[in-house]
Amino acid sequence: MNDGVATPLENPLRAGLRLWRTPEPCTVVIFGASGDLTSRKLVPALYNLARERRLPGGFSVVGFARRAWDDATFRQVLLEGVNANSRARPVEEALWASFAEGIFYHRASFDDPAGYARLAARLAAIDATRDTGGNRVFYLATPPEAYPEIIAQLGAHGLNRSPEGGWTRIIIEKPFGRDLESARDLNRQVLAVFDEGQVYRIDHYLGKETVQNLLVFRFANGIFEPIWNRRYVDHVQITVAESLGVEDRGGYYDRAGALRDMIQNHLTQLLTLTAMEPPVAYDADAVRDEKVKVLRAIQPIASEATVRGQYGPGSVSGRPVRGYRDERGVAPDSQTETYVALKLFVENWRWAGVPFYLRSGKALPRRVSEIAVQFRRVPTLLFASTPVNDIEPNVLAIRIQPDEGITLKFSSKVPGQAQIRPVTMDFRYGTSFGVASPEAYERLLLDCMLGDSTLFTRRDEVEASWALLTPILESWAAGPAQAFPNYEAGTWGPAAADAFIARDGRAWRRL
Repeated sequence: MNDGVATPLENPLRAGLRLWRTPEPCTVVIFGASGDLTSRKLVPALYNLARERRLPGGFSVVGFARRAWDDATFRQVLLEGVNANSRARPVEEALWASFAEGIFYHRASFDDPAGYARLAARLAAIDATRDTGGNRVFYLATPPEAYPEIIAQLGAHGLNRSPEGGWTRIIIEKPFGRDLESARDLNRQVLAVFDEGQVYRIDHYLGKETVQNLLVFRFANGIFEPIWNRRYVDHVQITVAESLGVEDRGGYYDRAGALRDMIQNHLTQLLTLTAMEPPVAYDADAVRDEKVKVLRAIQPIASEATVRGQYGPGSVSGRPVRGYRDERGVAPDSQTETYVALKLFVENWRWAGVPFYLRSGKALPRRVSEIAVQFRRVPTLLFASTPVNDIEPNVLAIRIQPDEGITLKFSSKVPGQAQIRPVTMDFRYGTSFGVASPEAYERLLLDCMLGDSTLFTRRDEVEASWALLTPILESWAAGPAQAFPNYEAGTWGPAAADAFIARDGRAWRRL
C-alpha cells in the first residue's frame, strides 16, 4: 500500500513531466468546509486545476461541516466563491456543471463519532460510483484547536488507511502549534494516527511561483551561486509587509501576534530557501534536509535582537485605519505585536558573520514581500576624482508579491557627465512569460495529490523553527509591558526598528 510517499518518477524536475501529469482519481475531504478558506482559496484552486485539465476523471470533493446544508446548497456557495475569487473568470458553465457533479456535503460535528462512521460509508459509495480507488486527501481547514479531535476520530474509524489499497494523505494548515511544546504535542498526536509520509503541513508561501523559483535561480545559474556567501554578501533583508490591519481576525490574531503568524512560518521558509546549501537531489527529503540544517545553524536570538510594534490609528492609501486595540476581539490593553523586526546569524561555513534581517508587520504603507541580498561595497579609490557618494552597493531583490520578479541594481556612468548612478535590471514574470502565475494553493493541492511533499514542512523543520523562536516569546512574556501603540497605521513600523538596523550602519530598503 502506498501511504503517500512520492516515488522517484513522481519528482517534478527529475522526471520533467510536471506539465503533463495528473494525479490518480481521488476524493478531497475538507473539514471546516463552510469556512472562508474553502470558498475563497481551496475550491477556486481546484476549479482552476480542472480548467487546465490537471485533475483526474472522477475527482470528488466532500465538505465536512456542521451547517444545515445539502449538496445543492454547498455547490451554490462554492460557485459563488469561485465566481468571486478564481483567477479565471467568469466561470465556464459547462466546466462547472461537470466539476460540481463530484461535490458533496457531509453534515456532522468534529466530535461526533457517528459522523465519521457515516463519512466512511459515503467515501466508500463515492469510490464505487466515481471510481476514486480509495485515494483520499483530508484537508483540515479548521481552527487549530479542532485538529486533535479530527485526527483522533479519523484514526478511530480507520480513515487513516484506505480500504481499497489506495493512498491516504492529510493536509494540516498553519499554525502548527503555538510554541515548541505544543508543536511537539501536535506532532505526536498526528503521528500516532498517520505516518510522516502521509502528513502534508502546508504553508501557502511555498506555493508562490517566485518562492519556488529561488532554487532554480540559485542552483541553475552559474553566475550567482559562486558569490552567494559571506565573501561577497554584506547582509540579507527579508520583508513581508501587509497593508491591511487585522480586519475581522482580531480574536485569532490577539492570541497569535506577528511572530507566530508570520515569522515562524512564512519568513522562516524564505530564510531557509535563501540560505540553504545545494541539495544532493531535487526530492522532498533532500531539499528539506538542507532547510533544517539552516535552522539548526542559527545562533540563539536574544530579545535585544528583536523589535516589537503595534499600530495605532492612521491611514493607508488614504483610507482611515483604526488602531489595533480598537479592533473587534482585541483586548483594550493588548500586548500583542503587529510588527516584528529581528536579526539573526546562520553560523555555518557559507554565512558566518552575515546578518539576516527579518521584518513583518500589519497596517504598513504597502503590501509587498521581498528577499533582498545586498552585496559588499567595492573599494572606491578608482573613482576618487569623481563624486562617489552615489556609488551604492549592488542589490539583488527577489519580489514575491505583488508583481513577482527579480531586480538587480548596479552602478553605471551617466552619459556626458562624470557621475555614477545606480540603475536596475528588471525581470517580471507576467511580462516575460505572458501568462498569469497559478495560485499557491493550486500548486500545493496538486503536489499533495501527486504525492510530492517537497513544498511541505516536515516534522523536524517545524520543531527546529519553534525551538529558535519560543525563547523570544518567553522572554517577551517575562519582560515589562510595552508602550503600545508605537507606530501609526500607514507608516513603516516603529522608530525603534529604524534605530535597530541603523546601529549596524545599515538601513531598511525602501519598498
